[in-house]
Amino acid sequence: MRPTLPLLLCTGLLAGCGGGQALSPGSTEGVDPALPPPQRALIPTVDIAPATGWPQGATPTPARGLVVSRFADGLEHPRWLHVLPNGDVLVAESNAPAGKSGVDGIKGKVMGVVMKRAGAGVPSAERISVLRDADGDGIAEVRQPFLTGLHSPFGMALVGDTLYIANADALVSVPYRTGQLRIDAVPLKVVDLPGKGDELNHHWTKSLLASRDGARLYVGVGSNSNVAENGMAVEANRAAVLEVDPATRRVRVFASGLRNPVGLALEPQGGALWAVVNERDELGNDLVPDYLAEVREGGFYGWPYSYYGQHLDPRVEPQAPALVARAIKPDYALGSHVAPLGLAFTPGGAWSGGQGGAVIGLHGSWNRKPQVGYKVVFVPFAGGRPVGKMQDLLTGFLDAGGNARGRPVGIAVQADGGILVADDVGNTVWRLAAARD
Repeated sequence: MRPTLPLLLCTGLLAGCGGGQALSPGSTEGVDPALPPPQRALIPTVDIAPATGWPQGATPTPARGLVVSRFADGLEHPRWLHVLPNGDVLVAESNAPAGKSGVDGIKGKVMGVVMKRAGAGVPSAERISVLRDADGDGIAEVRQPFLTGLHSPFGMALVGDTLYIANADALVSVPYRTGQLRIDAVPLKVVDLPGKGDELNHHWTKSLLASRDGARLYVGVGSNSNVAENGMAVEANRAAVLEVDPATRRVRVFASGLRNPVGLALEPQGGALWAVVNERDELGNDLVPDYLAEVREGGFYGWPYSYYGQHLDPRVEPQAPALVARAIKPDYALGSHVAPLGLAFTPGGAWSGGQGGAVIGLHGSWNRKPQVGYKVVFVPFAGGRPVGKMQDLLTGFLDAGGNARGRPVGIAVQADGGILVADDVGNTVWRLAAARD
């Protein structure tokens, strides 16, 4: 989640301020999370994990039954991943576009300092690179630019011989040929997306997923604010999953009230669309839990008027009681302020007791004490629904001093079950695989 602080912060503004006693992180997780009363403070909690990168030879720590390796390193702020049918891996090296972030004045300036300290202030490389592991040893021997000249690219989807890319302001396409290592074609615009031109573009990432038949594309678009403080006019087609018909270029809101839906994935058994969502800030250490939810056609999930179903947000006026009355409660809480970004489904393996489920990259908190997130987790599924306790798969992104050696973002699963993790602070793509006996 991008910071949204009403900042009149003191000289030590990057130290933790404000807030209250934090609940155990586990209490705000699962199918029935604790929801304490909202806590408001003049100066909200700020607890940045300064970005340091990985020391020589260091790696994150895998869960029992898994091993981790550097699939590729030396990248420039790798954010999102897409595995092509031939096994090549596309990685979007990207960051926020220059321009209006949706936060002005002192608050905006402090946000810039916060983002830079957290490792998110680097320029966008504006490209997609291709990684190829030809010998199957878990390390990409080929790493090169695949498509350049983009505008803060993020989501990618291949449909037939067309590759779609979700830039920060538009959905574009290029022709693709199997095994191609570089595309020189100029991307063609399919449709505009929120964030075009001089518009505010607070949550800039645009995730992308194709339907099973390829006839529709789904785009996750975040809000232009924390809780509509910039007015609802700038929220058109935002805080939503959009459905795009690439043949007719028709765009409609598929589901709404999702503050910042980033990772999108199809659940393999029933084919339902699921998303991980970054919820609102400044209601205390333990509100509001970020979540995993099935995204239902026509569904409304509360933002900005209510959270976690029909719990009213006292800051939002005027309210919309008719909308709140049909707000859908999320399916699974991931913890408050953990910032879930990547999402992919895996069939699992011996390491999961043979159970499949969702792998999620938790980018990590900036506004909670103590810090949470900064890891990759697994949510087991049964019968197409999340069940049981969330499990840690990859940890160690924070060092003992509270510095961020890395921050997980995009997640992708390879044909052999390997789990790829884009680490935008560590400039690395990690690979998790089953340990061999």
